[in-house]
Amino acid sequence: MAMDAREIKRLILEALPDASVDIRDLAGDGDHYAAVVVSESFRGKNRVQQHQMVYQALQGNMGGKLHALALQTSAPE
Repeated sequence: MAMDAREIKRLILEALPDASVDIRDLAGDGDHYAAVVVSESFRGKNRVQQHQMVYQALQGNMGGKLHALALQTSAPE
């Protein structure tokens, strides 16, 4: 069973409450998403660390219920 965009956004916001999160279903199949996540929590962290924070927020669903997630992360300007 695939995750829907609302569930992905909910999990990210639980872990990063200040974040701005935009989720797009890339293929219309509920299995391939792109996410843009902007959070002050990312400030001072490199891209790998930022992505790890998002993956941790997804509580182990990456690679299981969530097949593919293209991530773009940054701190606010």
